[in-house]
Amino acid sequence: MTELAAEPVVARGLVKRYGELIAVDHVDLTVERGDVFGYLGPNGAGKTTSLRMLLGLIRPTAGSIGLFGRDPLELGARALDGVAGFVEAPRFYPYLSGRRNLRLLADYDEPRTRKRIEEVLDLVELRDRGNDRVGGYSHGMKQRLGIAASLLRAPRLLLLDEPTTGLDPAGMRDMRSLVRRLSSEGITVLLSSHLLAEVEELCNRVAIIRRGRIAYEGTLVELKEQAGTTWRLRATDPERARAIALAGGATDLGVVDGELHFTASEEAVAALTIALGQARVGITSLRVEAATLEDLFLELTEQRDQVGEEAAA
Repeated sequence: MTELAAEPVVARGLVKRYGELIAVDHVDLTVERGDVFGYLGPNGAGKTTSLRMLLGLIRPTAGSIGLFGRDPLELGARALDGVAGFVEAPRFYPYLSGRRNLRLLADYDEPRTRKRIEEVLDLVELRDRGNDRVGGYSHGMKQRLGIAASLLRAPRLLLLDEPTTGLDPAGMRDMRSLVRRLSSEGITVLLSSHLLAEVEELCNRVAIIRRGRIAYEGTLVELKEQAGTTWRLRATDPERARAIALAGGATDLGVVDGELHFTASEEAVAALTIALGQARVGITSLRVEAATLEDLFLELTEQRDQVGEEAAA
């Protein structure tokens, strides 16, 4: 596959062991061009370790990596052409200004990189504070300066590790707005996060990692479709309504404070309402609840934990 045709990220069977600890366990990832790809999981799930391997900062115990078809283990820094980002918090000389820090980074590169300093400061809305010492920057400003540093080489793929961690609500809003702007300019973004709402708002595709393993990879739409639709029903005779719903194929059925909770298709619910009417059971309330990413995340990770516990038993 040529570089032009290759996907920004293709990882297969990635494993990272530290002694007896398996931090990443046979992870497969595919990030497609134009994605804002959410790499989602709780702290300690293996997100940062995965990103370090993708950037060639640590060597995987097993598996393969392709960045636009190039292997960082074979080609080293040459594989990172068009790739930028930061793992954990970006670091700068605190006694120098933001602009001076960027100039030092640009001096390691081609002259054209230095010409982009003002452009990237504009993009992250730091041009007016560019001459201030970084030691006086807020956490959010340092995160934005980290993205500015990543953008100096005009990357096609940007890897961001927990970019909103430690930010106040306004800083989180600004960071999300910046990610959207970068995506609109054609940059593919791989964004690791443990914040479910952030991923749901920003990302079109996700991978959910739990204890070093991928529990799901695909679009958010497909993930929600897999979950089925949850319904809430109140009826004049809850027990009879429950029996009729079970007979009609409702699943995950429970009764909470006289309200039936169950999963069913729209066709099955339509048939249920007819059956309830024929049984002279009145419907006082019927509503649908779309699954949130939090619901789906907990369902996937809890299922994987239960499978692991059963296998160990």
